[in-house]
Amino acid sequence: MAHHHHLPPKATKLFSTPFREKPDPKQKFSLFRISLLILLCFASASFLKLSSFSPPPILSSAYSNSSRTHHSKHSNNSASPPPPPPPCSTLINLGPTTSNSIKNLLCCDRSHFRTDVCYMLGDIRTAAGNGRRSILLVGPSQANKTEEKIRPYTRKWETEIMSTVDELSLRPSPASAAKRCDVRHVAPAVVFSTGGYTGNVYHEFNDGLIPLYITAARFAGEVVLAVVEYHEWWFMKYRRILEKISKYEIVDLRRDKRVHCFDEMIVGLKIHGDLAIDSNLMHNGKSILDFQSLLTAALSSSPQPLPPPLPATAHHRLHLTILIRHHSRRLLNLPSILHLAHHSGFHTTLLSPKRSTPISHLHHSLSSSDALLAVHGAALTHLLFMPPGSVLIQVIPIGLDWAAETYYGEPARRLGLHYLAYNVTAEESSLSKVYGKNDPVLKNPKLVTSKGWAETKRVYMDKQDVDLDLKRFGKVIQQAKAHLMRIKSKKNIN
Repeated sequence: MAHHHHLPPKATKLFSTPFREKPDPKQKFSLFRISLLILLCFASASFLKLSSFSPPPILSSAYSNSSRTHHSKHSNNSASPPPPPPPCSTLINLGPTTSNSIKNLLCCDRSHFRTDVCYMLGDIRTAAGNGRRSILLVGPSQANKTEEKIRPYTRKWETEIMSTVDELSLRPSPASAAKRCDVRHVAPAVVFSTGGYTGNVYHEFNDGLIPLYITAARFAGEVVLAVVEYHEWWFMKYRRILEKISKYEIVDLRRDKRVHCFDEMIVGLKIHGDLAIDSNLMHNGKSILDFQSLLTAALSSSPQPLPPPLPATAHHRLHLTILIRHHSRRLLNLPSILHLAHHSGFHTTLLSPKRSTPISHLHHSLSSSDALLAVHGAALTHLLFMPPGSVLIQVIPIGLDWAAETYYGEPARRLGLHYLAYNVTAEESSLSKVYGKNDPVLKNPKLVTSKGWAETKRVYMDKQDVDLDLKRFGKVIQQAKAHLMRIKSKKNIN
């Protein structure tokens, strides 16, 4: 507070000036009063100034310091550092925007339980040699980038099956070490594997086609599909679906030795759940119903939508399709079930899908059905072809409750199907002829399934058939019929 202190006025120097003559006492007293008055005036002024001053709040000092720092930066004319790139997941979902100054980037999102996905931006080139498949990110400065390895398949928690999936190396590379481009693509790429459990229709959709749609939908067809472990039969089976996802020829990364060049690439596929698409995670809000519409557009034999089913009358019965199994989880009393369905007002079609069955044929059969009946198994994946409002009846053998609900029950409801679960009793299971009635296999299936999927599969999936109680199952058939009649009645009224 030094600036509040003042030197005394010059008049006070009279007290220190030597006099030869003795001063007059009255004059001395008068000078004293004047000096005292001056001092009092200055003291009052200082007090008033002090009383009007208040210290800044504690936060103000921090703000003042930051202001000085900000001013100092501007006064030094130093350039601001570039903003950090968006999170890798954001780039995978949306890609770079005009506000991003990113030109050369390699990052991976490994946060998901089911899948790893990597993103590349810049001069991207495929490379193959010595049995190793690599994708290079070519650039002048690669000091801050490291090699990433990825197996582009959506079951990363299953170590055993993932070990069979080809691994890709995503490597930064100086331009001098990269081969020239043989094919330069104007569209970005999505890289994935058709290895793993491909060959099982559930996994073909759940691990492959639906995640591919989730990942590639934002490109609206302007994307190149690059496949690791490419299978010709897989392409022929799903060609019409793939053509709705991409406008370009597929690149076979195993056999094609040419150097393919891209400006943007996603390696790996996103996945939301079992036969699921979470619209909250899609940048354009698409859902499993949009994927179903894509299937209809791809697989319908006619470019026009299928005509609505005829109303159920004495001459036009409800249409029930039954999926048939031949090796395990068979319907042992199928003729009796067909007889029951007929007397309940259903026309039935038997369908036994094989790898060679054209998928368009399966789509036509199921998209025109009112109801689908099947014992739990991979063929139930074709519920994706069923129209909203139709009925799915899943026969659930002993020990398969969780799998039946997770893999098909929940997805059916998400598709707007009327889902009916028929849980087999011990008496209806063929296992009752193998194990005693008090054996844990029949009495406490959770004890067996708690030992893991391999034991569950061995006991309950590979060695179990069912013989349905027609009286009890007949009630389920009647529930399906009642629902469908209500739906058709509403349609006829409208």
